[in-house]
Amino acid sequence: MLGPFASGVVASMLPELGSTFDVSQNTAANSLTAYLLPFALAMLVSGTLGERWGPMRTIRVAYAGFVVVALLAAIAPWFWLFQVSRGLQGVANAFTTPLLLTKLAAITPKERLGRTLGLYGAVQSIGQTSAPLVGGLAAESSWRWAFVGIAVVAGVLTASALPPDEVAPEQPPRLRDAWQPVVLWSGVVIFVAWACLAGLPFLVAFRVDDAFALGPGARGLVLTAFGLAGFVSARLVGAAADRFGPRVAVCLGLLLGAVTVGAIGVAGSLPLVALAWAVGGVCGQLVLVGINALVLGGGDGTGRGGAISVVTALRFLGMSASPAAFTPLYRTDPALGFLVPGALLVASTPLLAHRIFRSGTGPRARLRHSRG
Repeated sequence: MLGPFASGVVASMLPELGSTFDVSQNTAANSLTAYLLPFALAMLVSGTLGERWGPMRTIRVAYAGFVVVALLAAIAPWFWLFQVSRGLQGVANAFTTPLLLTKLAAITPKERLGRTLGLYGAVQSIGQTSAPLVGGLAAESSWRWAFVGIAVVAGVLTASALPPDEVAPEQPPRLRDAWQPVVLWSGVVIFVAWACLAGLPFLVAFRVDDAFALGPGARGLVLTAFGLAGFVSARLVGAAADRFGPRVAVCLGLLLGAVTVGAIGVAGSLPLVALAWAVGGVCGQLVLVGINALVLGGGDGTGRGGAISVVTALRFLGMSASPAAFTPLYRTDPALGFLVPGALLVASTPLLAHRIFRSGTGPRARLRHSRG
């Protein structure tokens, strides 16, 4: 929960940040990118490095680092120092997310992996959904209290009991070990999914403002539907991935997500737009749980930290690319701004199905391996 919460906590305090540091709200909004970009870039290598150093040891050190840099944000007298602290928070988060996922995969029976990853996704949805609310409440008094709270939570996590590290392999994982075909093609799919689905809250906000003249509070309520639906459906989505296979879950999420995204662009009813965005949250969970299960559930566990690290990095790089890719399309034609992402979601579906079978991680490949 800590990572997505710390990432989004500034979203509702941008006016207060601008006032404190005497910068514009547009400049203050860069504090979102200041977290996400270092987070995504560090994630390209953090999983492999964490496996080398010991996953649980690395996670504990990262939590301790989170305490320090969150407190730095709380006391920063200058905006540049606040931005540095945000970047370091992202780097600290990069050394927890993939290693936690790897540990979950290691201790979970394969037949229950989807449900476990669904629970993980549900808790992340809580962090993502609650961050703007808690940040806004803190800003009523002082936005700095939000970062004090983050530091306290990170301190509790640092002191908490963690499962012990397993015996290190004789051959330490190498950075290039993570760049396998199944990892790269899974990463491409989730890059597209997060750019064209989970990365569209800004576009949905534009849409409900332009079409229905909603105020900021009502817009925020509509946007919350994505995270709430993802939270409510996460365990059910995980169970479906266990029963029908992660590849089916991902394909369903992509195809249904394409329909919901397109509907937002053409619907003339506010309840229909809100419902479509909520269904999009379920689709996001289907893609996320399915991709994570595909990457974490294959092989003997060697190099899983590096693999899931690369995939997660591409996921957030896709999200960060979404505004630049689709805002010009939306300004040209609002419907086009949603129909193009929907088409890209559809186009990525056969790519996934083809490459998973070719990469030897699909059900038939596993069957051939067991017979061998």
